[in-house]
Amino acid sequence: MKVLVLAPKSRYDTYGPETPTSKAAQLIFCDREGTEAEWLAAGGDADALFVTPVTAISAAFIAQMPHLKLIHSEGVGFDRIDLEAAKARGIYVCNNAGCNAAAVSELSITLMSMLLHRVLWGDRMVRQGHQGEAVRLMEQDIPSDLSLSTVGLIGFGAIGQAVAERLRPYGSEVFYFAPHRRDEETEIRLNARYLPLEELAARCDILSLHLPANTASHHLVNEEFLSCVKPTAFLVNTARGAIIDDEALCAALREDRLAGAAVDCYEPEPAGADHPLVRLAAEYPDKLILCPHYGGLSKSAFRAAHRMLFEDLESVIAGRRPQRVVNDL
Repeated sequence: MKVLVLAPKSRYDTYGPETPTSKAAQLIFCDREGTEAEWLAAGGDADALFVTPVTAISAAFIAQMPHLKLIHSEGVGFDRIDLEAAKARGIYVCNNAGCNAAAVSELSITLMSMLLHRVLWGDRMVRQGHQGEAVRLMEQDIPSDLSLSTVGLIGFGAIGQAVAERLRPYGSEVFYFAPHRRDEETEIRLNARYLPLEELAARCDILSLHLPANTASHHLVNEEFLSCVKPTAFLVNTARGAIIDDEALCAALREDRLAGAAVDCYEPEPAGADHPLVRLAAEYPDKLILCPHYGGLSKSAFRAAHRMLFEDLESVIAGRRPQRVVNDL
């Protein structure tokens, strides 16, 4: 089976599994920043397509690949793939749900702690030779920590649940909101209780986003949502940039209606110097932590992701439905 891969070959050399399917597949690598014409010239007759979560796959491109049976995201995100166009052709679209749950959850908790302990501000003060002044100021306004924080998880899939699991040793009080409430056994095991979204927003000291990007989650964090949160609260987004209305978030931070935020994803990406959050970070360097969308980048995540890719490819070769279909086929 021929597979067009819009991702670096080095990843597959390093993390690809040693299985009969991975060895037999003919992998054709193309630059993910290339053009559709270049991709088609290299692998327009491919049976499968492996892409990064930020690579756009259009209906027009899909229409020009007559043998295509599978489009597989290397990560969790699949919002840049035209799902309906693939479904109309009977092409499975899959993702690697849960592959990076450990990595993203670790970053989420790291960012929570950085916000609580004012790490950016402390770093800047020490670099400027003001360590003593920083300690005196902190003693006048002692920060909280995770053990005393109420954390609200918005989205409770593999990553949200991994965050809840990792928060247990800290002693945080954890609530969650999701489109579908989990069973009682899961809530007890993860020590997380369900709250409606507006109540969760108003109650929690830290709000952490773990939703996929879709029509239901688009700009979920908007002016109305932010009007519910406490002015001492922090927001963490390691999910997708489109979940946040950036102008509303910037206004809340400028007007001290939100204490701070940390984000690892943007709308659009890549975020340039003119992005609202990048401009705000220059204006308020201690209120906003900006990461380059690398929460899911870890060795364990890549090993899991590449294993899942070839598992689903093997199913397609065998004429079976893949495990991780996201376009309702």
